[in-house]
Amino acid sequence: MAKLGRQSWTLNNAVYIEETGTSVGPKEGNGPLGSSFDKSYENLYCGEDNWEMAERKLLQDSIQVTLDKAGLKPQHIDMFIAGDLLNQNVSANYTARDMDMSYLGMFGACSTSMETLAIASQLVDAGAANRILTAVSSHNATAERQFRFPTEYGNQKPETATSTATGAGCALVSREKSKIRIEGATIGKVVDFGATNAFDLGSAMVPAAHDTIKRHLSDFGRTPADYDLIVTGDLSSVGSPILKDMLRSDGIDIDAVHKDCGNLLYTSDQGMLAGGSGTACSAIVTYGHLLDEMKKGTYKRILITATGALMSPTVIRQKESIPAIAHSVVLVREEG
Repeated sequence: MAKLGRQSWTLNNAVYIEETGTSVGPKEGNGPLGSSFDKSYENLYCGEDNWEMAERKLLQDSIQVTLDKAGLKPQHIDMFIAGDLLNQNVSANYTARDMDMSYLGMFGACSTSMETLAIASQLVDAGAANRILTAVSSHNATAERQFRFPTEYGNQKPETATSTATGAGCALVSREKSKIRIEGATIGKVVDFGATNAFDLGSAMVPAAHDTIKRHLSDFGRTPADYDLIVTGDLSSVGSPILKDMLRSDGIDIDAVHKDCGNLLYTSDQGMLAGGSGTACSAIVTYGHLLDEMKKGTYKRILITATGALMSPTVIRQKESIPAIAHSVVLVREEG
């Protein structure tokens, strides 16, 4: 690893996403990207007795799909790095319980997808592991129960609210050559601009996305034109325009290359309000749709910036503001 600027690094060795796996719920499977996901379920229970077990099932599915694609068994994997939105990372922890391998649990809220991918790439680059599985999950009903109100309550939501994606995404990181190489990463810092509305997390996360993207371009000595796509995790239809305006005020124009995973995941008639969010949002869009497009040659270099709101229901009730963080990973299509 070679450090760049204040918050970034590039990898000394060629590190790849060897394979990926995705598993999603009904809204995601019936959305515009449905054909890019490996497995989908017709209801939120995913064949399990409760929503928490359903989320765990999604995570286990994504891992098994990844291993099957690679033709590997768990004993071929050196480490498992994962996280989710539930208290104490229980989905990841209970999944790791049955995997019999070294495990690192990570939490960056909805930014965890790129946080885990960045750390996995660094460990493989350093020779600390040969193969690492990195995965995240979220579930609409488990997140609603923990952070807002149980779905049975049927409360009204404002149009600024996002809908937590039901799904899980897994990536196998190794030095085994594939079409998708991990070039480097930028690790964000916690940014708090004083937002207090838990039903508008897109706006709350914008300052962190702005800070990390601006820092990334500075550290790497690049402009938006160096990327075919600059993707944010889940700023939604509310946050994405604000991000563009903030960057434009710094002389950085990403309009031509920017997309948001939360806006890509659903159609306007699916009732998802401002768009998708959740730990799985950026993971399933990246490990499904975006990597498919890279393999086709549609994109050659993309910057994925996953964003997360670092809050809890308790501190929000205590009138705390909502801090946020964003982590970026650069993915490059290898020719040949």
